[in-house]
Amino acid sequence: MSARVVVVGSANLDLVVTAPQLPRPGETVLGDDFRTVPGGKGANQAVAAARAGADCDFVGAVGADEFGTQLRDNLVAAGIDVRGLRTVDGPSGVALIAVDHAAENCIVVAPGANATLTALDDADRTAVAAADVLLLQLEVPPAAVGQAAGWARDGGTAVVLNAAPARPLPSELLDLVDVLVVNEHEAAVVAGVFTDEPAALLDTLVTLVPRVVLTLGARGAAYADRGGARVEVPAPKVDAVDTTAAGDAFTGALAVALAERGGLTADTATAVLRWACAAGAACARRAGASTALPERTAIEALCAATYGGAE
Repeated sequence: MSARVVVVGSANLDLVVTAPQLPRPGETVLGDDFRTVPGGKGANQAVAAARAGADCDFVGAVGADEFGTQLRDNLVAAGIDVRGLRTVDGPSGVALIAVDHAAENCIVVAPGANATLTALDDADRTAVAAADVLLLQLEVPPAAVGQAAGWARDGGTAVVLNAAPARPLPSELLDLVDVLVVNEHEAAVVAGVFTDEPAALLDTLVTLVPRVVLTLGARGAAYADRGGARVEVPAPKVDAVDTTAAGDAFTGALAVALAERGGLTADTATAVLRWACAAGAACARRAGASTALPERTAIEALCAATYGGAE
């Protein structure tokens, strides 16, 4: 039986321009290329989970505009159940993304319809209860995130929270999280400890949640839990083209691996992190957001080539 992942989150249309370098404040930079790509952290992670092998449901909102139609069609094409995707009056969410020739990016998001997802319904609760993993981010209103997490805790569904965009989090939400996934900047904001030492970030974060996965970009990822386990995995070496959706590929694949292995523990952490790192690196080899998210076969191949095969 396939892992079942429910994602409650955002769907945006990404407006992406590439340029030799990212603009500084007040600077205009002449770009090379422009494209529109379905995105949003929630939708990206749903597509990532589906391509990594999960049965996936998506709960979110799009506008009654052409962008909304594109976003819905993209999710359907990935095989995702979109019965929880609302269509509301007004514009869909958009993300303005600049990517430089070193594959670094800067992003500004206008939430649009995503901001209307303030409450969930009984059908959403049923979907969460039937899932192995509930995957959450912070691009939709906190009320919906907390509501879904509470239902998951009540029904025994594992809660994975990708705390992005970075913001301090209330203890009421952190108490419902099984696995927190953060990069170094997000970790510092959540922990309230401004340090560039991953070990210090992990030590603080496991006082707030039972398990933490810290993404380290090209350096890989690290895991910590309250039992004292500490695991660090290097990332595959690839020629990066665009890192925009690499974190979403990582998180979606991690949710699938966690579900398939029955949880994230000291015993499974190395294998889970290797799989997720391979997904993130495979994504970075291609341009775009959802269009770059890798299929399971690509993740398996890169994982085997880098680490010597699945464990």
